[in-house]
Amino acid sequence: MPTALVTGGGIRVGRAIALALGRAGFDLIVHANRSVSDAAQVVKELQALGRTARVEAADLSSLEGPQSLAGRIEKLDLLVNSAASYEHANFADITRGQLERMLAVNVVAPFILTQALTGALKASGAGCVVNITDMAVTHAYTATHFFAHYLASKAALDQLTRAWALELGPTIRVNSVAPGPVAMSAETTGHQRSDILNRIPLRREGRPEDVADAVVFLAQSPYITGQTLRVDGGLSVA
Repeated sequence: MPTALVTGGGIRVGRAIALALGRAGFDLIVHANRSVSDAAQVVKELQALGRTARVEAADLSSLEGPQSLAGRIEKLDLLVNSAASYEHANFADITRGQLERMLAVNVVAPFILTQALTGALKASGAGCVVNITDMAVTHAYTATHFFAHYLASKAALDQLTRAWALELGPTIRVNSVAPGPVAMSAETTGHQRSDILNRIPLRREGRPEDVADAVVFLAQSPYITGQTLRVDGGLSVA
């Protein structure tokens, strides 16, 4: 069975991705930091599907966390960089510390993990990386106001997707999934929510499972690399 590592795989979108990959035939390494108990529940669900699964804990915001996590993984076919820091803050008030923490989780950790696991991904013969970015880095909408440092970090990861696709091919494919309004944050006001839904051609908020399905599609598409698949109900073209 192919093996996938999903960072941030215990909750929300990461959880949906891990379960969808399990249903698609992948064994799973479910990473978590503060959500280890949630990740353990995901592992139980994956094992009920007949998959081999385990939890690996690591603080991806720390200097040693990403490298430590990579060092515990020997076999890997798919890396999903899903773990993310997400914070609502007025641009004028964002501190250097806040910016650095955001970049540590959303850019530095995927960079170090992908770099450290390149050997394992090449050895698989069909290695694949899928980054979870955000459609708002190219098509901002009202609910993304006051997330400047978050959007900057996701824009960097989006660009790394294309850089890695060029540099790691032909043995490793690299793509990204860019969700739109999926499981909107608690900071989204009722007015913002109504405005967003009225602009989405499909007229509904996305589900974590919609993102997970896109990850599975990219993982199983051997002639796609360097691409960003927007999962946004059509908001980016509205």
